[in-house]
Amino acid sequence: MITRKADGSAGDANYGAIGLGYTAYRQPEPAIATQIERALCGARTVLNVGAGAGSYEPLDRAVTAVEPSASMRAQRPAHLVPAIDATAENLPFADGEFEAAMATFTVHQWANLKAGLAEMRRVTRGPVLILSCDPDLVQRFWLNDYAPEVLATEARRYPALTSIGAGLGGRLSVLSVEIPLQCRDGFNEAYYGRPEKLLEEGARRANSAWSFVPEATASGYVDHLRRDLADGSWDRRHGALRRQPEYDGSLRLVVSKA
Repeated sequence: MITRKADGSAGDANYGAIGLGYTAYRQPEPAIATQIERALCGARTVLNVGAGAGSYEPLDRAVTAVEPSASMRAQRPAHLVPAIDATAENLPFADGEFEAAMATFTVHQWANLKAGLAEMRRVTRGPVLILSCDPDLVQRFWLNDYAPEVLATEARRYPALTSIGAGLGGRLSVLSVEIPLQCRDGFNEAYYGRPEKLLEEGARRANSAWSFVPEATASGYVDHLRRDLADGSWDRRHGALRRQPEYDGSLRLVVSKA
């Protein structure tokens, strides 16, 4: 039995509280979208699980979206199909109904990873794509020097890539996803060379790990970063990142082919 919050959120994060303004910071990044679309191969029917506001849904295929949070469903743009209110662990579809399935930035919030992945594989006869982060690499990012509890929370929540692979089965590949300097999708590592963005409350709110840290602790983290940006300390240590066109961080695309 999946316990759902007031707005329908089925994972550990409450998107009824933190989802406001999400799409202002979390837009699909074209470079990442291209990699996802390539991995979907020629699939004409695609299921998007934990679809949120619709980032990375291909526009040239028949997409079915599943999203339990009413707050996130309400932020889907008009050109996308409305999302169905359901959870990954109990998908209301027939076996093999879709040619491909995808889940982006969502598996770390599922109440039952094994059940959700098994459901995705059950309803999909072709490739299943999971965009997630490798928890073993999360804390190597410079933000760990400023907000260690935030990144420790991320590392705990993201499932091991081996667990994702085991849950999907089939022929597996794990692809590195490089992040461009001006990445439009504002997850923490997207700001690797634009640290000032993380001084914005909206940017932090759009990264659910910040919501698990006490407000006073988070404020201290932000103050530390603000001071180091003001006196040049951040730039002395990491300033080269401002000119680095791409960053290979923890972002990975797991692809399972039946």
